[in-house]
Formats: sequence, structure tokens, C-alpha cells
Amino acid sequence: MAAYLGALDQGTTSTRFIIFDRAGRIVAQAQEEHEQIYPSPGWVEHDPEEIWRRTQAVIRQAMNEKILQPADLAAIGITNQRETTVLWNKTTGRALCNAIVWQDTRVQGMVAEFVNNGGIDRFREKTGLPLSTYFSALKIRWILENVRGAREQAEAGEALFGTMDTYLLWQLTGGTREGLHLTDVTNASRTQLMNLATLDWDEEILAAFRIPKQILPRITSSSEIYGEARIKVIAGVKIAAVLGDQHAALFGQTCFRPGEAKNTYGTGCFLLMNTGERAVPSSWGLLTTLGYKLGAKAAVYALEGSVAITGALVQWMRDNLGIIRNSGEIEALARTVRDSGGVYFVPAFSGLYAPYWKSDARGVIAGLTRFANKGHLARAVLEATAFQTREVVEAMEKDSKISLSSLRTDGGMVVNELLMQFQADILGIPVQRPVIKETTALGAAYAAGLAVGFYKGLEELRDNWSVDATWEPQMEEGQRADLYRQWKKAVTRSFAWVDA
Repeated sequence: MAAYLGALDQGTTSTRFIIFDRAGRIVAQAQEEHEQIYPSPGWVEHDPEEIWRRTQAVIRQAMNEKILQPADLAAIGITNQRETTVLWNKTTGRALCNAIVWQDTRVQGMVAEFVNNGGIDRFREKTGLPLSTYFSALKIRWILENVRGAREQAEAGEALFGTMDTYLLWQLTGGTREGLHLTDVTNASRTQLMNLATLDWDEEILAAFRIPKQILPRITSSSEIYGEARIKVIAGVKIAAVLGDQHAALFGQTCFRPGEAKNTYGTGCFLLMNTGERAVPSSWGLLTTLGYKLGAKAAVYALEGSVAITGALVQWMRDNLGIIRNSGEIEALARTVRDSGGVYFVPAFSGLYAPYWKSDARGVIAGLTRFANKGHLARAVLEATAFQTREVVEAMEKDSKISLSSLRTDGGMVVNELLMQFQADILGIPVQRPVIKETTALGAAYAAGLAVGFYKGLEELRDNWSVDATWEPQMEEGQRADLYRQWKKAVTRSFAWVDA
């Protein structure tokens, strides 16, 4: 009998394949980074064919690490960077162009065009999303209008669209040989093309964006048996879950009850709160989105606060400035100083996401004096993540009418204890890190396990969750208020940097 579950975690900077046992413990894993392509200021691209090669490599490496056979896996779940947009030819399998990454801002002019003709919330009632460079719809439109032959292939039914889950599922299940073309409700909800009420593509919005429906994948639940893998190392294994990365983390953190929330600290920062079977509209700059959908059961909705740049700022310090050699050095450098020395870093590299939604904002460093050194800058980089999280938490509490008593955290940055302590200090509530930190991949594995009967139900998953560390707030309220007030002042300096 199969003893393990696999999770393919395709992220913004790398692709991983992780194998879990029934208790949610990691038994094998492999990871490979892929190239970040910056053709112009504000443009961010990935080579989808490179990601497919990396995907095959990490699956093979993880399976070989434990000398596993396909029969050892009960099922595989997929989780992915959301909104990143790929169009490819279904006959050749070749991408029409590089994938346009969720952070990319090239469609800013299109955003302005639609905002001027209906306002930023023109599609929010149906989709839960404001007009922004963030979501997939305008990225699709940009490709159709700017890549030679793209619209012609789309109109002829030769081109397929997908976010990375769709593209990889298609490849894994056969590709040009009848690969499955589908996505789940969580990823579909991030395109700005799906109606939250019907859980289907919205004809009116498709017409407004001039996107042909035939290029879109079929929308499914997040947990069901879609088909079987056809690549040799996992041939015949059922692929039984698809969730966008933040929804998978919500599921992996076992936030199954309304009011339960988690924050993922990765390339960006994403705080999601389960709102149950009701889509809660936001009045405070948050997104209304899908939490997950298990088979034929009712969909579970969520409120989300999305921050574009958090861990990516640490990478920027490493790759663009060379101040650190690897991301893990940021904490030691930040600990060389007592505080940020009055320095504030607002990383609006791709504009500001929640709760502002200002695509014309750009990054600023405020409060510099000759006293400031690289240690102060490193500390300001970490504190920027915590400040942005507080802004989202405040908006979420206003929308949900629920005050968080603690915050569950996950993602690559949660190993940074200085950040976790400052997060507790600036929020004024405890911050909890679970024993199993890879909750995004774990959520995909859990959802796949439910679909094939590997787990009996949600309570079995909840029993697996336990706390590894808790940080209690230690900062006085007066200091907390002063630091946050200065942060808010710094944020205003980033507004309207890009001329219309």
C-alpha cells in the first residue's frame, strides 16, 4: 500500500518536489532555481520550458533520494505561483513567449485605460479583485496584442492559456498527447476572469478584455482525481489536487474554520483568512478570493491581503547590491545594530498591493543620515515585511470584524527569528511558527490525500498541526505606535512616483 504523498511546489524563484508521510513529515525533497528575466524596468519573466525541465529534474531527484517507485505514492498535489501567465501552442507544446510573472507591471497602461472607463472596482463585484497589474487577465491581453501570431493562434483554437499549475499539469499528463487542460477554482479566481458566484468564466468580462474563451482551461475543484502522470519516474500516479500557493498554505495550516488565518512569508507576503462558504466583499483594500473547494462540497472563500515584495527584497540586497552573499546572512547583518537607525524601506518595486493598490508607486528608502550603515539597511529590509503585514492585518480585522488573537506563519522567511520577534512586537499579538514549515507543499499533499482516501477527513489533518515556536510581543505600546506612524509617513513618499 502506498505510504507517501508527493507535492509539486512551483514557486516564483524555484521548483520543488517534496514527499511527505502520513504525519506530514518530509521524507525526501529536491529543489532547483530558475532564471529571473528582466527585459525592461518593471518587466519580470520566466522561461516556462526551463521550469518544465526543472520540474522533471526535481521529481526524479526526490524519488531517487529514497529509491521510491511510482507505487509508493498514493497521489500528487500541485501548488504554484499564482497569476503568472503562459500561452503555448497545443500542437507543438512551445510557449508563445516567456511567462509574464505576477510581479510584472507592463500592463500599467491597460490598467489606466480600464480604470478611466469604469473605475478601479469595475469588476470587483464579480471577481473580488480591483483592476491591477497583478492579475492574469491583462497579461493575457498583452500577449494577444503584442506577440506576433498570438491572437491568430488563440482565435483558431491552437493556443492554450494557463497559470503555472495548468501548464505543468498539461505537461505531466501527456502534453501534446492529450494532456489535461484545467485549473482549480483558487487559481481561476486570480485571473480576474472567474465569477465568484458561478465559479465559471464570466462572458461579460471576457468580452471586455477581448479574450477568447477557447484558450481557457476547464475549472475544477481543488481536490479530486484529475488524471495520471505520464512521465516515467511517476507514471500512473494520480494527480489529485491543485491549489494556488497561498490557498495551499491556508490548507496546510489547517485553517478550516471561519476566522482562522495564516501569513506566508515568501517572495511576497500573503495573509489569508477563511471566511467560510460566503464571499466577503472588502471595503479596506483586500481581495475576496477562493480558499479551496473539496470535490463536490461547497466552495470555501477567503479574504486576502497581498504584499508584492518581502523576501524578494532580501534577494535584491543579495543580487543587485551584493551586500549579502546569501539570503540567510540578512539576519546576522541586521543584528549588528540595535534598530533601523530611523531608516525605512518601502519596497514598492511593482507598485503597492494591499491595502493601497497603487500601481504608480515605486520603492523608496526614507530617513537616511550619515549614521546609517548596511546593518541599518538590513534591519529596515526585515522590518518592511512586518510593517506591511500589520497594514494588511488591520484591514482584515476591519473587513471581517474579527480581531486576530495570534498569527500563524509559514514560508521561507519564518526561520528568521529577528523578523518573527519584530512581527510580534509591531502587531502586539503572538506569532506562531508550526513544526512543519513547508505548509504550501503540505497543503497540496493534504488535498491530494483527501481526494484518494489517504486521509479520512479534515480533523485528521488538524491533529497533525502543532506549534514549533511562539514569539510574544515585547515592545511598549508607545514605541510600537511611533514606529508605525513613521512607517506610514514613509509609505506616502512612494505614491504617484510614475507619471500617468
